[in-house]
Amino acid sequence: KEIAEAALRNSRMIVMDDMENILDMINSYAPEHLIIQCLDYEEVGNRIRNAGSVFLGSYTPESAGDYASGTNHTLPTGGYARAYSGIGLESFMKRISYQEISEDGLTNLGSAIKVLAEEEELMAHSIAVDIRLRKLTEKC
Repeated sequence: KEIAEAALRNSRMIVMDDMENILDMINSYAPEHLIIQCLDYEEVGNRIRNAGSVFLGSYTPESAGDYASGTNHTLPTGGYARAYSGIGLESFMKRISYQEISEDGLTNLGSAIKVLAEEEELMAHSIAVDIRLRKLTEKC
């Protein structure tokens, strides 16, 4: 009881009646835990962009996420859900990125790549694009 009373003393209730404003506020606040209990909870849930963990519907308490539903319990607090996810299995997995750009792709992206590389003063990156684009024009 004492813990609940202390938590309530530090709690705030925000009453809003416009769903767009509600969603803007939620996504800006980026709560650690977000419980959505309304008739169209799936639709509302699909519009959440920033929350540590979202609990959908009338039968999904936060405690289910903490102990039983298999979701993550290590979540970003203090609004950090705007930029970070909770720790999950993928946090401990090694990933490799692969890229393959076609001739048309490099022709279309080349100038943008060069602008960014030169802005960062990474001239070798810009030259790498020039070399490949030159080979394309020599091919024709």
